[in-house]
Amino acid sequence: MKLEIKTWEQLSRKEINDIFSLRSEVFIVEQECVYQDVDGKDEKADHVLLVINNKLVGYTRVFNENIYFKEASFGRAVVKKTHRGEGYGHLLVKKSLEHLKTNKQSPIKISAQSYLKDFYSSHGFLVKGKEYMEDGIPHYAMYLQ
Repeated sequence: MKLEIKTWEQLSRKEINDIFSLRSEVFIVEQECVYQDVDGKDEKADHVLLVINNKLVGYTRVFNENIYFKEASFGRAVVKKTHRGEGYGHLLVKKSLEHLKTNKQSPIKISAQSYLKDFYSSHGFLVKGKEYMEDGIPHYAMYLQ
């Protein structure tokens, strides 16, 4: 297992393709959510990649403050269906938070799918505000101080 962080410039063409493929596989196909995944923000993010047996199985993208939100953030957190339930999502969140804290980024805001509220709460995130719809999926704004 390899868990690493890369800037956009450090990603290989294969890694970029693997990232977009995994995100499409889960967010568009599996969740049946037709939306524009490529939003022009990937170039400004740092990318957390979880690779097992040379295959990308998990991912998040991480933003310093004033890029995605006023606060620092991470998103597009995804684990391949075949690798869920093994704690990889928690590893990705921990690595993302460590990276933001290393860069002295605080507070941290995420837009969390509602069904993952308890998952993010287990990492110290608190809900702020009411549930809202984003791309047809219920979400909460969650914050970590």
